[in-house]
Amino acid sequence: MEARTLVVGDIHGAYKALVQVLEKVELRENDKLIFVGDYVDGWPESASVIEYLINLSEKYSCIFIKGNHDVWCKSWLAGNDPDKAWLENRGMSTILSYQDFDQKSRSKHLDFFSRLTDYYIDKENRLFIHAGFTSIKGPLEEIFSHNFNNDRTLLETAAAMDKNLTSDSVFYPKRLALFFEIYIGHTPTTKYNVDIPMHGGNLWDVDTGAAREGKISVMDIVTKEFWQSDRVKDLYGI
Repeated sequence: MEARTLVVGDIHGAYKALVQVLEKVELRENDKLIFVGDYVDGWPESASVIEYLINLSEKYSCIFIKGNHDVWCKSWLAGNDPDKAWLENRGMSTILSYQDFDQKSRSKHLDFFSRLTDYYIDKENRLFIHAGFTSIKGPLEEIFSHNFNNDRTLLETAAAMDKNLTSDSVFYPKRLALFFEIYIGHTPTTKYNVDIPMHGGNLWDVDTGAAREGKISVMDIVTKEFWQSDRVKDLYGI
């Protein structure tokens, strides 16, 4: 069967939901998976998520994008004090998830976080990034790299676009027009009262709110078929 490229939305420590949705996908040997970041913080199994992803990458072609929550976790695993903002954003759930992981495992996880990439551009000029960028010339010209995992203006621009606006229009946002398609996470679609991947212009948001009320989503970037876990809160009995 033909290989697929699958983009995976934000996970936020929801190990049960991650395993469930990938079982629904029925991964094929030559599938490629692109994860848009935020693997930790929220549900109680962040460390198990990272262990699972490391093992998954030994069997399949995987690209792991860096999310803002991943930056905080990496800093803590490297021996720094927990960032105050991290603790205010459910970082303690991640710290607690590491109680049964020894130093060898933690070092392996630190290596995972150290190898995360800010963004990925495929040969069809599709951009995969956690949040966005502000430079009109694209991510290569971005001055503030933290925008890659924090900026929300790409989604806000796409969501505000007239649905009749086409990519050949002089009014089409120049940042969006730099790429054939853009895939992001970071901002849950549930913020817009949507619990499936959200589309605006040539941008897809695949963060369907797994951090709290929503689900984890996986999308085939060619066919746009997608799979979802159950609501994470139901899987954890909350």
